[in-house]
Amino acid sequence: MAELPDIIPIFPLPNFVLFPGVTVPLHIFEPRYREMVADVAQTHGTIGMIMLKGDWERDYYAYPDIFTIGCAGRISSLEKLPDGRFNLQLEGISEFQVKREIHSHSYRQAEVQWCPSGRRLLGLEPSEMTSLRDLLVGFLGENADSAWRGLVEEQGLRDADLINFLCFHLDVTPLEKQTLLEALDDRIACLFDVLTFKIEERKLGPSGPRGGPVN
Repeated sequence: MAELPDIIPIFPLPNFVLFPGVTVPLHIFEPRYREMVADVAQTHGTIGMIMLKGDWERDYYAYPDIFTIGCAGRISSLEKLPDGRFNLQLEGISEFQVKREIHSHSYRQAEVQWCPSGRRLLGLEPSEMTSLRDLLVGFLGENADSAWRGLVEEQGLRDADLINFLCFHLDVTPLEKQTLLEALDDRIACLFDVLTFKIEERKLGPSGPRGGPVN
């Protein structure tokens, strides 16, 4: 990985958590973020994706609160539209922690500390692969086998690539995804815990642990 800059623009969004190795399409239409894309396209091409927290709607056009851990992506393709908007593909490259914000542009910037999850530490032993597949069966049901074949046997995803793909795509809450991102080197154990919890939660049904039998 090329050396990463100490100061990056940050793009806060509600209910969105990026992970390394995952590529996402973005449509950029707000003027301040058009400026952001135009600036980084001429330099390092790196954008820090980070999730908004709390009551962000009231302060959206200023500086609403954000989580301190995010994931940066690098622009892999960029299309500027005639009206000044952008379509781009952003490839997740590394987790970061915000040290301080810098308010010198119309968009938000931050001095960051890079804290990439170790790819070696996100390796999966054969027994862990089996356990992960069993958890996915419990979570996804009959769709799990075809999903597993597509990811592992056809796409060849393993280790960190598989873990990060699942963390991004699984139907869990944004806060659970943020927890998975912040787990860093403990992401495998955290993913197992989240899936186990979701399976047990589903067994309890909509009434929760204090609910009675459904008539």
